[in-house]
Amino acid sequence: MSSEPDSSAPKTPESTAPGLLRSSGVVGVMTMLSRVLGLVRDMVIARYFGAGAGADAFFVAFKIPNFLRRLFAEGAFSQAFVPVLSSYRENQDISEVKRLVNAVAGSLGLVLLGVTLVAMLGSPVLTAIFAPGFFDDDVKFALTSDMLRITFPYLLLISLTAFAGGILNSYDRFAVPAFTPVLLNLAMIGAAIWLSPVMSEPVMALAWGVFIAGALQLFFQLPFLMQLGLMPRPKVDYRHEGVRRILKLMAPALFGVSVSQINLLLDTVLASFLQTGSVSWLYYSDRLSELPLGVFGIAIATVILPSLSRKHAAASADQFAATLDWAVRAVLLIGLPAALALALLAEPLIATLFHYGEVTDRDVTMSAQSLRAYSAGLLAFMLIKVLAPGFFAREDTATPVKIGVIAMVANMVFNLALIVPLAHAGLALATSLSAWLNGFLLWRGLRKEGAWQSQPGWPVFLARLLFANAALAAVILWLKAPVADWLAAGGLVRARDMAILVGSGVGVYFVALAVAGVRVRHFRQR
Repeated sequence: MSSEPDSSAPKTPESTAPGLLRSSGVVGVMTMLSRVLGLVRDMVIARYFGAGAGADAFFVAFKIPNFLRRLFAEGAFSQAFVPVLSSYRENQDISEVKRLVNAVAGSLGLVLLGVTLVAMLGSPVLTAIFAPGFFDDDVKFALTSDMLRITFPYLLLISLTAFAGGILNSYDRFAVPAFTPVLLNLAMIGAAIWLSPVMSEPVMALAWGVFIAGALQLFFQLPFLMQLGLMPRPKVDYRHEGVRRILKLMAPALFGVSVSQINLLLDTVLASFLQTGSVSWLYYSDRLSELPLGVFGIAIATVILPSLSRKHAAASADQFAATLDWAVRAVLLIGLPAALALALLAEPLIATLFHYGEVTDRDVTMSAQSLRAYSAGLLAFMLIKVLAPGFFAREDTATPVKIGVIAMVANMVFNLALIVPLAHAGLALATSLSAWLNGFLLWRGLRKEGAWQSQPGWPVFLARLLFANAALAAVILWLKAPVADWLAAGGLVRARDMAILVGSGVGVYFVALAVAGVRVRHFRQR
């Protein structure tokens, strides 16, 4: 059932790391495909709908269920479900695992169905709550409410998809769940190109694309559950011991793992009061910052959670600490250069990907401002993704909830302090600052509890990173053309020049790492 040896058998950190490295690579490749298609999707949306009222309305209508997806499905639920399922897999027979899967499927599905129906009926209320700045614009408010009725069932479908993905991840089948987001991007691209021309309100096609994508993502994973012999037969059973454990873990996990998503939603609420285009500028810049976060940060977090859960169940404290240390080093290796590149190439990246159709020069400039602000917190976002599982794998939800509340309060303070001088970019910077606070408190908590222990070689590793990132910055600054040239150039020229910049930067960075002494075996040995 699993390619990984029984986690109860004695093993060294060296013996488990190659599996983590390979699995992270598989998830990273699949996620890269999804993210690249996601950028293509956003380029299509930008070309067809620009950054006007219709785009603002759709981004809010999509962000609400998408936010709840990250909060519940991929956030609190996954972080609660995977450790409990891993514990059942480690300590119970297959019949008990099936009983747990059936009980969770029925209980989760019933709740989600009720929430979805209520949200569809109350879509104007949700619009008023999440985008109060639209209330004075009758057209934008009505359009958002109408699209929300179509997009909100995505929460039901994608939550069940996350449930199926959690089962597959727990059995080391990482590729299938990592591939499913590709279907969302394909569905939305198809809707924008072929469905929007035949609709009286073209932007509504995007809402239908979201709904179709949710159904495709769910049904795509079902055959793979059948192969495992874990196809759910839903049964509503809130008294099941495993369901009670999951529910107990979920409530505080809502804050502990998804604070950054709550902060992003607060940005949208405040941005709705700013000038038209602010929501779209934040969306485009957030999408770019999420590329490295999704490809590397979430990929590593996805792989280490089942591993950490099994190590905790097997009482392997040293291997638990070594796995966390490995994850933090892997995040630094990719997160630092990614953040640096986003900050240095903000305008060229936005122009290359989105400066078409309805997107103006000003839209590029404004989006670049918030992209730089998000890049300041990119490393923190990635660290949160790999540090939070260190708590949830041990079924500790009290500590992350305290940290989450502190970070949310800090984010609101930063928002109020920065929105006046920096407008939408101030909202993005506030999110980054609160993410750093969140990440620091998580790290301090893990270290204090002994769950994360520094492994040998950190000073040398950091010196090598500093050298390689300095080389990366020097190459980018040397090759980068003035912003005006990027805005004036055609799409093919921009794409060519960006490919040269990215290829040169990546090449120099990894050559510099090699010169400094970093080898792949260093990560395999961990």
